[in-house]
Amino acid sequence: MSERTDEQTEGKPTLGVGLVGYAFMGAAHSQAWRTAPRFFDLPMAPRMRVVAGRHAEAVRAAADRLGWDDAVTSWKELVTRDDVDLVDVCTPGDTHAEIAIAALEAGKHVLCEKPLANSVAEAEAMVAAAEKAAERGVHAMVGFTYRRVPAIQLARTLVADGRIGQVRHVRAQYLQDWIADPSAPLSWRLDKAKAGSGALGDIGAHVVDLAQFITGESVVGVSGTLETFVKERPLPSSFAGLAGEAGEGTGPVTVDDAAVFFGRMSGGGLATFEATRFAWGRKNAIRLEINGSKGSLAFDFEDMNLLHFFDAQEEPKTAGFRRIVVTEPEHPYAGAWWPPGHGLGYEHAFTHQVVDLVGDLAAGRQPTPSFADGLAVQRVLDAVERSSENHSGWVDLT
Repeated sequence: MSERTDEQTEGKPTLGVGLVGYAFMGAAHSQAWRTAPRFFDLPMAPRMRVVAGRHAEAVRAAADRLGWDDAVTSWKELVTRDDVDLVDVCTPGDTHAEIAIAALEAGKHVLCEKPLANSVAEAEAMVAAAEKAAERGVHAMVGFTYRRVPAIQLARTLVADGRIGQVRHVRAQYLQDWIADPSAPLSWRLDKAKAGSGALGDIGAHVVDLAQFITGESVVGVSGTLETFVKERPLPSSFAGLAGEAGEGTGPVTVDDAAVFFGRMSGGGLATFEATRFAWGRKNAIRLEINGSKGSLAFDFEDMNLLHFFDAQEEPKTAGFRRIVVTEPEHPYAGAWWPPGHGLGYEHAFTHQVVDLVGDLAAGRQPTPSFADGLAVQRVLDAVERSSENHSGWVDLT
């Protein structure tokens, strides 16, 4: 740890962190744990104690690269260590429930990546464990990280302040082209047993959560359809045993490639959602537009430092969407970083997540989004899947 960080954290209680998983999400979370105390004055000092992974050499190399003090090959060992106060779960969805519940029962706080679980039943068990742990002052949070983008925070504030009035429409898209090429190989994200679902859960979960977070309302019913465009993909060596020999032949895609559904918000507004990994040219396009009785908001994560706001109360001759660059010190989180106009990036939201989580834990507050919030999203995903499977049309969530 740097000298400056030692000075910042001197005399503060420590928060020993253990990370399970060290790939894409594990690296993003590691960067956040390293960075948060260097830019924000935290009430506790996070210590990156240990990372767990299945392969000894790989997890040791990850620990050295990402800044963890120790490495182990058993998450069960990690959750029982005395120097670990919080367990950060960055594994495929099929392991979330087992790891998170074990950690909570061991008296550890938990940060768990989204979606919360692979099924409503698993998510309900996680919520029950979290509620029981909260009675002992142990808390759990699900990582819907895009909530911590400054422009998203500003959008929520504008809605809460009544600047767009009553919500009439929510349009929410998450567009990627990650697997638009049919020659892209299989990965665990395309295996329902591990991932739970495809585009619906992996990226659709984010826009469901953002729609509910920004509006302060819930999705009360949905109707939708799922589609798998490419049903067989080349088998990489890492998928040995799924079909044929390692690195030979193809294997089945058992999740959806795209999800399209519409719904109704609890305030009476209409919502449309789209999640796809087949939108050529779109890399991480999280697009939200919310139309209300007094105005509108629009956001696109591929230009994440901007929020567009239309005030219908302005005179028609000068009315138009206002382009707000959300980098001023007065904007959420932005004051801790760079001078105005110097934009933030994808990784900053993970740092903000750590900042809020540590602050809540130090104050003895329940962090948000809670496991209960994660369950609410899981129920929407489940309803969309049931609607598609049964061609049943509307599925009520109330």
